Amino acid sequence: MNLRCNRRRGFTLIELVITVTIVALLAGAAVPLAELAVKRTREQELQLALRQIREGIDAYKRAWDERRIARNANETGYPKSLDQLVSGVTDVTSAKKTQIYFLRRLPRDPMFPDAGVPPAATWGKRSYASPPDNPQPGDDVYDVYSQSTDVALNGVPYREW
Repeated sequence: MNLRCNRRRGFTLIELVITVTIVALLAGAAVPLAELAVKRTREQELQLALRQIREGIDAYKRAWDERRIARNANETGYPKSLDQLVSGVTDVTSAKKTQIYFLRRLPRDPMFPDAGVPPAATWGKRSYASPPDNPQPGDDVYDVYSQSTDVALNGVPYREW
């Protein structure tokens, strides 16, 4: 009787193999879902960063159109660099010559692989004189885009966002 009780206490080898197999199948299904969630989060960060920078560029252009920023005849009204949105420009209409700031901080491109690069260098820049189908940097920053060659979940390359 004692011998029979000892055999019933543990798991058999078959039971352990089946349990390990089930756990492996569940883990194998969970990993792609986790990777998809990470990619979706990075895409949302990219959308937010693009929106913030583009709103900052538009606010700079509005201030230039309102003559709150010093103007030259050969300028387009867009900032010379992305850093200018954070460092600000002098408000020429203010008696105290206060600064106008367009962004608190410049967001990084979440798709850029090197975290040691300054945020301004992570973005592709398009000047006002550049054609939309072949964006090139120039004397000003009219628009920004991701430099990533990857394709989004919706099938559109990140560069075209």
